[in-house]
Amino acid sequence: MGQLNSIDLPEPGTRSTVAAVPSKSRWWLWVFVLGVVALGSWYYYSSRNASQAADAASPGAAGKGKGGSGAGNMVVPVVVATAQRGDLPVYFNGLGTVTAYNTVTVRSRVDGQLVSVAFKEGQFVHEGDLLAQIDPRPFQVMLEQALGQLAKDQAQRRDAEVNHERFKLLFKEGVIPQQQLDTQAALVGQFDGAIESDQSQINNAKLQLTYSRITAPISGRIGLRLVDAGNIVHASDTNGLLVITQLQPISVIFSLPQDQLPQVNAKLGSGAQLVVDAYDRDDIAKIASGKLETIDNQIDMTTGTYKLKSIFANADNSLFPNQFVNVHLLVDTKRNLTIIPAAAIQRGPQGTYLYAVAKDASTKDAIAKIYPVTIAQTTGDRVGLSAGLNPGDVVVIDGQDKLQDGTKVNPSPSAGTNSAGRSSASPPPAQGAPQTGSPSKGQAGGSRR
Repeated sequence: MGQLNSIDLPEPGTRSTVAAVPSKSRWWLWVFVLGVVALGSWYYYSSRNASQAADAASPGAAGKGKGGSGAGNMVVPVVVATAQRGDLPVYFNGLGTVTAYNTVTVRSRVDGQLVSVAFKEGQFVHEGDLLAQIDPRPFQVMLEQALGQLAKDQAQRRDAEVNHERFKLLFKEGVIPQQQLDTQAALVGQFDGAIESDQSQINNAKLQLTYSRITAPISGRIGLRLVDAGNIVHASDTNGLLVITQLQPISVIFSLPQDQLPQVNAKLGSGAQLVVDAYDRDDIAKIASGKLETIDNQIDMTTGTYKLKSIFANADNSLFPNQFVNVHLLVDTKRNLTIIPAAAIQRGPQGTYLYAVAKDASTKDAIAKIYPVTIAQTTGDRVGLSAGLNPGDVVVIDGQDKLQDGTKVNPSPSAGTNSAGRSSASPPPAQGAPQTGSPSKGQAGGSRR
């Protein structure tokens, strides 16, 4: 019994303390559970907000207004232009190089000292103008010697001729033999040959004297002087004295793809005169107009192109040799097309279309309508349509990215272009293309074809 009394029993408060220890050791588990719940809630609400924002930004959201008609009450400002009936030129474009119509390197044809230069660098000269003078005195002396020899031979020939006549009389009287008469006749012939040789020497001396005066072989512009006065020049010199380039007229050599050869060749074969326009390197400003002269006789196999030569009058000297230009060759003209700015054309899975401004039948408001169109020709910033649009229709050229079929619009005319969309820098329209003004604000288009 004494041993039982010695056993220590736990006090009433001790049990509750022991049981509380395991409960405090699991506090991190509750923190983890609460974190997972908070993260899940944040992800749910974030995904929901992103989905709503994507639905609001979708192309169809603008049209989901009350009643489901078009763009609802939203009015989109757009820039418009009016379609016009006219002709559109067909150009083949290529890169060309201006080439002098004729280029001559003037050289001396005789040897001698260059005593004077009668031209200025950069001067325009005409054919036959004096350019330089080589010392003519040696050739004058040669001429005088030839003239003196001719006079001598002529005198001897006259003496031989007189003796020949005497010998004829003596031979008739039997005083001299036939051989002596024949010898005298041969002597007269020898002097005749000497006189012919003397005459050729005279002509040669005169020619050398003429060559001492160097004149312009063609009309054109003189380049930089290559030899100064006082130098000894020779006929064998390779550099020459100066270079003359003919600038009026002047030619432009340019290339086109070989696929365009049949059409150009057919036009030339029919006798048509094709117009060629030369533009600056930026292909903006027109420099001059000319005509196509000929086509090269072969295609370049390395580039798949062929060369053409055009001629320009170049009266104002706006074209210069070795100048790079953009060439526009007018090969045809499309007639009676509906012409609009190229900015109006849109392309999609269903083909080519555009937005035209029309009036809503019920509200009389200006709305955008989709018109499928057929493109016949594109030239510069203008497009010619063969179907899908009528002249006078108002088309949208800016702001199409916010439009749908039936969207209300606030049209305003384009600035800096006429109603056909041609800016001042664009190539001029072909003959017969109308010049029109910009449409008024809110002008409605006609019916679709």
